This record gives sequence, C-alpha cells and structure tokens, in this order.
Amino acid sequence: MTSKEEGPQTERLVSDVMTPAATTVRPDATLVEAAQLMRAQEIGDVLVVKDGKLLGLLTDRDITLRAVADGVDPLSVNCLSACTPDPVTVTPGTRLEAAAELMRTHAVRRLPVLEDGRLAGMVSLGDLAQASDPGSTLAHISRRAPDTWSEEGAAGRPVTGTRSSTRERE
Repeated sequence: MTSKEEGPQTERLVSDVMTPAATTVRPDATLVEAAQLMRAQEIGDVLVVKDGKLLGLLTDRDITLRAVADGVDPLSVNCLSACTPDPVTVTPGTRLEAAAELMRTHAVRRLPVLEDGRLAGMVSLGDLAQASDPGSTLAHISRRAPDTWSEEGAAGRPVTGTRSSTRERE
C-alpha cells in the first residue's frame, strides 16, 4: 500500500502534501529582491541556497523584524544575513504527524524538505491543515489567497492593492 492510498493502516507522508518546487534565492540577493520575488509569487518565504545547499529560510517576517523594524535599508542587506540559518528540515518520507510536531516544537510554520541532502520542496502548516482537516478554517485560508488587501500605510493614508491572480492550492 502506498502513502497515497486511503486505509486505516496508511500514514500520510510529507511527500503527499508538500510543494515540490520551493522558491530559492542566492545568499547575496538583497532583501528587496527577495521581497519582490515573494510578492510576485504570492508566497511568504524563500529558501536561501548556494550550489544546491540549503543555507537558510527567509520569511516576510524576517525581512520586517531584521531589517525594516531596525531602520536598516533592505537594499543594503543580503538574504543570508537576515535569514534563519540551518532551518529545521524534513524528508519526503517524514510522517505528517512528525512534521506537525517539529513545527510545534520549533515554533515554525514552514519546513524545507530535503531528499539525500538536496532541496526537494517545502511543507507548510497550511499543507498539514488541508491534509488533516480539509474543512477547517486554516485549511480554507491556506487554499485561497485573498483577491484584495487594504491597510493603513505609515503616513496614515489607506494602502490598497489587488492581486493579479488568485491561486488555488492543489
């Protein structure tokens, strides 16, 4: 019985739910370049990779807290210096329950997936929610990115944007 078959004995694996093509950046890419890539792909993280080796995980939160909040120019900071180095990882054969426990223990929402030491993809808390309880609010939120967003900018003026596409996760 493979991990994709349904049955009482089957344990679902990371390979069943992961995103196989994770987005990567060079260690010397600027935070602005990383942020633009995240915006273009409607994602919240990129993996910092050099010569096929995973060096770190950079999230939109890292950019905010490690550069913008400190008043540092994001054009002058490279991704390697702002990322979380040596992130916790899983393999495609990791059970979903074990991946969820790693996320809980390490207080992270995303885990890079490595196979034989090479990057194979990414698994997120949303992926796990969709697999374990497809009807949950978290699973629903994870499936669909909002079409529009609106907030108050730093100058107190409303800032509103429209996403060019709404993506459904498979």
